[in-house]
Amino acid sequence: MDIKELYAYYREHPTVTTDSRDCPQGSIFIALKGESFNGNRFAAQALDKGCSLAVVDDAQVYDNFIHAGGDPQRMMLVNDSLLTFKHLAREHRRRFSIPVIGITGTNGKTTTKELVREVLARRYNVMATEGNFNNDVGVPKTLLRLQPEHEIAIVEMGASHPGDIKTLAETAEPTCGLITNVGKAHLQGFGSLQGVIKTKGELYDFLAKQPQSTIFVNADNPLLGGIVPTVVDTLRYTQNPSDTTACVCGTLEACDPFLRLRWRDNNEPGQWHEVATHLIGSYNLDNVLAAVTVGTHFGVPARDICQAIADYQPSNNRSQLTTTPHNQLIVDAYNANPTSMAAALKNFELMQVSPKMAILGEMRELGESSSEEHRRIIEMLGQCHFNQVWLVGDEFANIECPYRKFHDVEQVKAAIDEQRPEGYYILVKGSNGTRLFQLPQCL
Repeated sequence: MDIKELYAYYREHPTVTTDSRDCPQGSIFIALKGESFNGNRFAAQALDKGCSLAVVDDAQVYDNFIHAGGDPQRMMLVNDSLLTFKHLAREHRRRFSIPVIGITGTNGKTTTKELVREVLARRYNVMATEGNFNNDVGVPKTLLRLQPEHEIAIVEMGASHPGDIKTLAETAEPTCGLITNVGKAHLQGFGSLQGVIKTKGELYDFLAKQPQSTIFVNADNPLLGGIVPTVVDTLRYTQNPSDTTACVCGTLEACDPFLRLRWRDNNEPGQWHEVATHLIGSYNLDNVLAAVTVGTHFGVPARDICQAIADYQPSNNRSQLTTTPHNQLIVDAYNANPTSMAAALKNFELMQVSPKMAILGEMRELGESSSEEHRRIIEMLGQCHFNQVWLVGDEFANIECPYRKFHDVEQVKAAIDEQRPEGYYILVKGSNGTRLFQLPQCL
């Protein structure tokens, strides 16, 4: 059974599962492998639970199934189940001649994706990545959600190693691309900042080879300038009002604590539009301008763009302002890297509120640069005027500083129970693995 035959089967059984605990009647089970799991071991069980077909890449599992009297029409042996999953999703995607917008970047890609979706949904039926399903399993799952009624697709793409974006772009085959920014993240996998830049640029590389493709570029980010292909239709956005070559310009009006901005379409240079958002942090201005640029490109009226952005409320511990009975929290505990941590601290320092407390978790996956990058964050804290700073994680442990340190989030919870901070504005930020997202219910 080749991929076209498998896709024909999928058309008759249009539900795919990769979890043997969730086997809808008549669905296709794809047996994926990881460091701590092997879906091949559960293929026969998935068939017993209701799947109509299991795709496996373990010949022994296939042979055992056949020797036990299993129906060979119900199990498909392939060289690589994950690759087959991607090819199936790509085959499905090719049935739709609609714009597909690929979004990647070191920081802000999920927020930008959500903003773009909200803007485009004012005029189109939009299918977009749910949550952060942006890896080599999540992207195929996203593509298989495409339905005939969809008019635009937005596919978020994450990466932690060189070549990741190239693979995801070849699966999703985007017609448009947006790189939010490039910065220091996953350095253990990429090796260096140049490795990050090259990998994120793989989205542009793919689009440069496609006819009539479009890219959206932050004109203020110098690290993106060197990877923008000259053969692609390029739409730029900026915070510099004197840059009239950009399609969209926006300026920061306030962050008190929510971001307020104004923007204009440079095709209508005299018309400014003001927007009050529910976003925390001046660093979100670029994300908003990216969504504005995409919206104007696809003909969404300015008033609808403004309303969509004003209505959007962040979730999933991404720059959320949370009010508890005791404190005001800025919860940004989904992820952290040197670039996003520095931006969060700078924004918190500029906020005209008092008293301030920062609870910062260590930044993961930085490899050999980890100690140096954590030392830089502590140096930056020395320039801030926070009333209290708590540092969480072993990466901070050996760096001399005047701040209170904790091994893990459980120690922080105990300290909160003992000290009971009250009346503070508290920034909570760290890598997801530090589990600081558990703190709002304690503060």
